[in-house]
Amino acid sequence: MVSLMRSDLDKIRTRIRNDARREGFDRIDFTSAAPDKNQAAELDAFIENGFMGDMQWLAETRDRRISAQAMWPEARTAIVLSMNYGPDHDPMENLEARGCGNISVYARGKDYHDVIKGRLKQIAGRIAAQENVAVKVFVDTAPLMEKPLAARAGLGWQGKHTNLVSRDYGSWLFLGVILTDADWAEEATISDHCGSCTKCLDICPTDAFPAPYKLDARRCISYLTIEHKGIIPREFREAMGNRIFGCDDCLAVCPWNRFARRSGELKLQPLPDLGLTSLDVLLNLDEPGFRNRYAGTPVRRIGYTRFCRNVLIAAGNSGDLSLLSGIRSHLESDEPVVRGASVWALSSLLDADSLSSLARKFQAKETDESVLDEWRQALCHEGKGVRENYPG
Repeated sequence: MVSLMRSDLDKIRTRIRNDARREGFDRIDFTSAAPDKNQAAELDAFIENGFMGDMQWLAETRDRRISAQAMWPEARTAIVLSMNYGPDHDPMENLEARGCGNISVYARGKDYHDVIKGRLKQIAGRIAAQENVAVKVFVDTAPLMEKPLAARAGLGWQGKHTNLVSRDYGSWLFLGVILTDADWAEEATISDHCGSCTKCLDICPTDAFPAPYKLDARRCISYLTIEHKGIIPREFREAMGNRIFGCDDCLAVCPWNRFARRSGELKLQPLPDLGLTSLDVLLNLDEPGFRNRYAGTPVRRIGYTRFCRNVLIAAGNSGDLSLLSGIRSHLESDEPVVRGASVWALSSLLDADSLSSLARKFQAKETDESVLDEWRQALCHEGKGVRENYPG
């Protein structure tokens, strides 16, 4: 490819930045697509420590993740774009609404993967036509590690919570990448500005950070509610509170959010009732109702079984005895993970006698060992609830 004068490169970058801002992106920077040995080493350590939990695909796609050129050998430049999605309220306040299910801020509107990818394709198409270059578009459904690329490009730095932090836009950031075979890279890495602050580490309900800048996904509520398919480990259930999809705590407390520039438009329009919804409503959703309610949102991707499991854990943490009937109905579920969560939720609300009455009815016909273990554990602890004479 013909080398360009610096002035011509600046014009190209300016055109792309202006175009991307019209599509709703806040920051657009350019970095090399060449391999970064630190990125490979950090990914290898994450995998070797088992921090990925059930996400075996991280290990399986390791060789494709270590650099953009591993994804596309002809790539020379990564155009990294960020979009601020910061809420207009303190999302930590939602955790006090124990009778409602709380959904992470990013998932309260249309699926950002679809929205951002559509906009990236529009931008990339114009780049290809105007500059006569090849392009490829990526959001985080592909094995491309956007956060290290964004840090290299100068959009921000990876904070102690491992997410990208920007001095201009805080921690609430969606990222997208356009790869091109053109040599348009700049060097603009931003130094770490976390300083001595540990707010994001200290707030974590499940101690998911073994050290600053290190995440053990197996302990992360976002991982547990979204990626993890099995029964939620007992040690994390109470810490989940009313979180039924994701966790915002480490992002919400980042001091850099105070300096974030708010966008003049709502980039991803929130959908009604997706922030907080009564657990009574959620417990009574059947599978078609779940699919309809969360159509086009990230929540639907976890499926009905994991959704029910999460809602039942939240119900067990609610202290709300009016939910008992809805919880009990899930003892009839075809899915062991749902029945097990139902047993735990009931044991959190019922007294020992009422729990024993239910156990006599359901334990005898249970065939799944994991659910039987939930019954044994529940009866061993004799119930934690206060309700007497539950009509089982």
